[in-house]
Amino acid sequence: MPRQARVKSNSGIYHIMLRGINQQQIFEEEQDYKRFLKILEECKTISEYKVYAYCLMGNHIHLLLEMGKEDCSLVMKRICTRFVYWYNLKYNRVGHLFQDRYKSEPVEDESYMTMAVAYIHQNPMKAGITKGLSYKYSSYDKYIQKDFSFVDGEKVIEALFPFDFEEWHKEIVENKFLDVNETPLKRMTDEDIVSIMKEKFKCNSVADFQSLPIPRRNTYVAELNKSGASLRQISRLTGVSVGIVRGILK
Repeated sequence: MPRQARVKSNSGIYHIMLRGINQQQIFEEEQDYKRFLKILEECKTISEYKVYAYCLMGNHIHLLLEMGKEDCSLVMKRICTRFVYWYNLKYNRVGHLFQDRYKSEPVEDESYMTMAVAYIHQNPMKAGITKGLSYKYSSYDKYIQKDFSFVDGEKVIEALFPFDFEEWHKEIVENKFLDVNETPLKRMTDEDIVSIMKEKFKCNSVADFQSLPIPRRNTYVAELNKSGASLRQISRLTGVSVGIVRGILK
């Protein structure tokens, strides 16, 4: 089936989402988050886009960008290629990190833009990662601190007037926008599973788990499930496809 053509934004603004292949973790540790943000900053200088919002979650990324001298496809290719090259080198792995193509939707008016900003910033709170809106890997605190050296927040603040930025974010945005469409997990937390993988299985990363001998990998997958981890959690946090996990657990 041919790929559907992307909808071009007349404003040049796009809400973009990247997700890990097989929904696996993209960021293993703080250095990985920092590296992606550094690449986002470096590519901004090259491509001359504007950054209105970002949020780096464990297995997916939200960006709100306004294109400059390059189109969205070239910008995202530049960002992804640099990060995947660095990531594969660091974790001694090969192949794709991101699932399929990035997703994007055009943002054509200021009202939609301000809702998208709030939606992106609310991601960690909705996922239960934070109790409030402050999150070290999103642009929310940059707005609170009025640090617009990297985030181009002036346009968003202007568009929100006369509303206050913090007050605007207190109302939960129910619009789906681009979402990962995952069912909320109700059993073991991701942190619990990562802890077991590190302390019991001696796997400090997805790459470590994927390099295990297959019989041992299968035993660990079954053990995680028995401990209360869901099929989707196991797939995301180990990098083993849902189909293989399902086969192991039959």
